Amino acid sequence: MIRDDIKAALVTAMKARHAATTSAIRLIQAAIKNRDIEARTGKAPADDDALVAEVLQKMVKQRRESIEMYAKGSRQELADAEAAELAVIEGFLPQQMSEDETNAAIDEIKAEVGATSVKDMGKVMALLKERHGPQLDMSKASGLVKARLG
Repeated sequence: MIRDDIKAALVTAMKARHAATTSAIRLIQAAIKNRDIEARTGKAPADDDALVAEVLQKMVKQRRESIEMYAKGSRQELADAEAAELAVIEGFLPQQMSEDETNAAIDEIKAEVGATSVKDMGKVMALLKERHGPQLDMSKASGLVKARLG
């Protein structure tokens, strides 16, 4: 389980006295804990790894946006700090699907639901997220689905 890998990595980072890695892992654990609290009142994914991967993907997206903003604002030291956190977070994500694999999955789902136009994008995206959520960056997948249906 991803959650167990994160706990083990925290212990390792603390023993090695890697302050930046320890800090990043603690941020991950805090975000997961917040998501666990949210899941008590709402609909939680059946798979714990899916929940954790969802949190990690959200954190990756936030870090990438921050890096871009810091670079535009000429704050390279802050961009570097975010990049270091990003590297730690991505280390816990499951192996991401390649573009070819993603396109193959989209084509399979498209044929299965009989999607022919962009109007069917919601159906395709829902099934894609359900089946391959942890292995996909959904924002990139969205562009690929739109291109395949367009």
